[in-house]
Amino acid sequence: MTPRPNADPDIGARIRTRRQLRGWSIRYAASRAGISHATWSRIERGRQAADNRFTLTDIATALDCAPAELTGTPVPAADRDVVAAHAHVHAVRQALVDTDLSEPPAGPSTAAVAESARTVALIDTLRQACDYAGAARLLPGLLRDLHASATGPDRAAALRLLCEATFIASSVLRNLGRPAEAWLGAERCWEAADSTGDPLLRGYAAYARATAATGCGSFQRGLTLAGRAVDELRGHAGRPGVPEMTGSLLLVCAVAERGCGRPDDSRAFCAEAAALAGRTGETATLNLCFGPANVAFWQIGIEADGGDPGRAAEIARATDPAALPLRFRQVFYYADTARALARLRGRDREAVRFLLTAERLAPQHVHTSALIRETTRTLLDRSHRRAGGGELRGLAERLQIAA
Repeated sequence: MTPRPNADPDIGARIRTRRQLRGWSIRYAASRAGISHATWSRIERGRQAADNRFTLTDIATALDCAPAELTGTPVPAADRDVVAAHAHVHAVRQALVDTDLSEPPAGPSTAAVAESARTVALIDTLRQACDYAGAARLLPGLLRDLHASATGPDRAAALRLLCEATFIASSVLRNLGRPAEAWLGAERCWEAADSTGDPLLRGYAAYARATAATGCGSFQRGLTLAGRAVDELRGHAGRPGVPEMTGSLLLVCAVAERGCGRPDDSRAFCAEAAALAGRTGETATLNLCFGPANVAFWQIGIEADGGDPGRAAEIARATDPAALPLRFRQVFYYADTARALARLRGRDREAVRFLLTAERLAPQHVHTSALIRETTRTLLDRSHRRAGGGELRGLAERLQIAA
């Protein structure tokens, strides 16, 4: 029987196509990426999950493209919310392009600053619930209103709100698999924060820029931005919110160092963040959720991708996800732990259970994640060889992965 063509090729197929267009052998391409040719071959053939963000960045760099060009932006047609979220991306991007503080707004604000503040709070609530469609629908009008308000008598308050709104926009776009648009949102966040002169907001915007940079695979840039912001905040250590902001930036440094191939430095940053979290406890500053639980969540993701899935599973086992009862953080705990478990022998059932929990918590996030899609694809392949896995096949159908 002729296999049914897949309209949405997997990551391995995209890698193979780009390599072949360049006329390169697997061995040559793998040498450019700094990985073994056997690993490259397994990824191309779908025998190894292409769900490691650091390896994907190395491959994308070798192929002279962005990681997002390899992962694509899967949008399951069956998930109307995900379709709606992506349908709003163009409007959010346009609003971010138009929200240039060096230029006059296109028109007057349609809402008072107090009303805009309530809208910002609502949108962030939607983001924390991983309702990206709801957040993206409201963002364009809010961004334009705050841009207009920033030219009036309420400029100071409008700038602070604009900083928060653009941060949220960057976060939503990044989680929808739109790294370039996420960078634009982060740049707008920096412009607003810098206009306030507030060191805490500058640190907040630096966090947005650094996470957007690492999301684009630019780990050295992310490290530079986050490290510089940490240094700038040291002179304000006694100010409320600064320790939590510093800790959040240290976690970005940890990811960036691992992406640059320096695991020891990465773990040193994690240790510094963990020590700081031990002093601050769980916090809610700027909705970054810095604290011991969030540090553990970040460590799980770093170790899962950094070549030590066993360590990631150990950290997950010692961490109570309920300590941080926010869906937009818990979904990373479950998804990253699932990716780690999928790389350990005999842990597939646990991996599936964690994936299903992540989907139940945040379906829009799971259904739009290329990494989760690849983990599911690999688990499904192994399940077929063992003739089992009804729940996994259900998840694969919802992600529109061909059996």
